[in-house]
Amino acid sequence: MDYTPAQAAEHAPARNAPDNPLAGHIRGLIAQAGGWLSFDRFMQQALYAPGMGYYANALRKFGAMPQSGSDFVTAPELSPLFGQVLAAQVQEALEATGTDEVWEFGAGSGALAAQLLQHLGARLRRYTIVDVSGALRARQQQTLARFGERVAWAERLPERMRAVVLGNEVLDAMPVRLLQRSNGRWHERGVALQDDAFVWSDRPSVLRPPAEVAGEHDYLTEIHPQAEGFMRTLAQHLQQGAAFFIDYGFPEAEYYHPQRDQGTLVCHRAHRVDAEPLQDVGLKDITAHLNFTGLALAAQEAGLQVLGYTSQAHFLMNNGFLSNLEQLTQVQQAPALKLVLEHEMGELFKVLALGAGPAWQPRGFAAGERSHRL
Repeated sequence: MDYTPAQAAEHAPARNAPDNPLAGHIRGLIAQAGGWLSFDRFMQQALYAPGMGYYANALRKFGAMPQSGSDFVTAPELSPLFGQVLAAQVQEALEATGTDEVWEFGAGSGALAAQLLQHLGARLRRYTIVDVSGALRARQQQTLARFGERVAWAERLPERMRAVVLGNEVLDAMPVRLLQRSNGRWHERGVALQDDAFVWSDRPSVLRPPAEVAGEHDYLTEIHPQAEGFMRTLAQHLQQGAAFFIDYGFPEAEYYHPQRDQGTLVCHRAHRVDAEPLQDVGLKDITAHLNFTGLALAAQEAGLQVLGYTSQAHFLMNNGFLSNLEQLTQVQQAPALKLVLEHEMGELFKVLALGAGPAWQPRGFAAGERSHRL
């Protein structure tokens, strides 16, 4: 579509280093696709192209400070108290569901796995990690070597699973499709080439957000078919157990609020946030907030039960965060408090729990349960 001068400035070509092999690879895909690539396909390559994508290359991702060469920090790296408190919930889930395995998706540095293995002890027979990144698997294997054969890695789900499933900041990195409403008409936003540089390009589309967006103003947002498809796949394999997904996002009514007109797509690099996913591909994270309503509905329609939904702060508090916090020094308490403070991770991050088998209420949702808001 054509842009006004102001819009054209926003859609200026995004430059990548001439020797960036991933950029060259994606240019070839755009040419093969006839000059236009949907953003979810672009994001898939930018993050996961073998050996080149952000999560497939050897660059360091996780760390508390940019001086470490890292790009962002997740809860387990922020404080080991996160894994210690989560272990209380996992232990209850193992007992309630009669299982003795944990499966973690996207285990990052392996910090959370180490914390859980340490605190769960003999109650946990096997800890299996599914991670698409060979570089991260190598780092995890070093971190978790002391736990021996209790830890395993898998590339796919078994036909039947009896386990507690965990996903901490994994669904937000699943590719999204971009929808743009311009002059009252909906388009899908994809990526094209201009002088070998990546540019945004919108095409009319029948796709729509799952909720009506009030007003006629221009509006950019995301839809999450891949994350919702993951929920349906999990439901097909999880015969008995529970799943806990911890990530940033909103229920549908908040996600598609008329004032959220720029969407939620952002990039992370050196502990800074930018809104330029077409630049420096493969060198930074690309992520979008989650529509937890869509995830819960996809899981429910596929046969899983919604056991609970709440903020990370409520979830951790319900699992004994404060009593464990008292055991830390003041220096250790400062980063740990970021896990629950409203202006840090406490409110932005949510926890969605799903179950297969008899219904039960996890302790993490004893107070502050919000399923009625999904």
